Amino acid sequence: MGYKLHRLTVDDQIGYFAPKTWEFWRALIAAFCICTLLGHWLELLYCIIMNALFGIVEPDYVVWTDPWYHPYWVYGVGAVIMTLIIEPLKEIIVVHRKTLWGALLETFVITVILSMLMELIIGWLVNQPDQFGEYPFWDNSELPLNIFGQAWLVNDVVIGLVAVLYVWVIYPLLCEMFSHLRPSVANGLLILIVVVFAGASTCSYLQLWLGF
Repeated sequence: MGYKLHRLTVDDQIGYFAPKTWEFWRALIAAFCICTLLGHWLELLYCIIMNALFGIVEPDYVVWTDPWYHPYWVYGVGAVIMTLIIEPLKEIIVVHRKTLWGALLETFVITVILSMLMELIIGWLVNQPDQFGEYPFWDNSELPLNIFGQAWLVNDVVIGLVAVLYVWVIYPLLCEMFSHLRPSVANGLLILIVVVFAGASTCSYLQLWLGF
């Protein structure tokens, strides 16, 4: 495959969705562990920016107080979902589009639409306003570019950008990194990643539960 940041080709973007191989699952497990921690740091940065622009993040929101090594599982699950759904879709688009820029733009548009639909569906299922018109979990009704008070286009665009960055750059680079190592070294690196992730999770939850 040979991933090159300075000059992308079609071959650089296909072949990474290979669920019948151990190499695929090894990279996916690593992506899950890494993204649970990386997602926490990105959410903190995102909340700082959104709070500065819109003042919408509550002062008692847990992202302000959680230990920096606390895993945010939703981002690990998101990485798995993007790998299993967006990655094969991207590879199909890349093959059929005339240019990689066109394929990248189409991937971005699709992920924005999918994230918007997920926000709407989840919101309609679990975030219905009560008798006083108050939403139990989130309220986007007063934000510009909101969709039925549930979804927020700004969030969806950011999710689309992150998804494109993941399936076009991060996941291919992770796969390439493993592929350039001897199998025993690659497996050892995966074990190290899992051990670090498990250690961070254990320390974080002990601190939160025991209050030390």
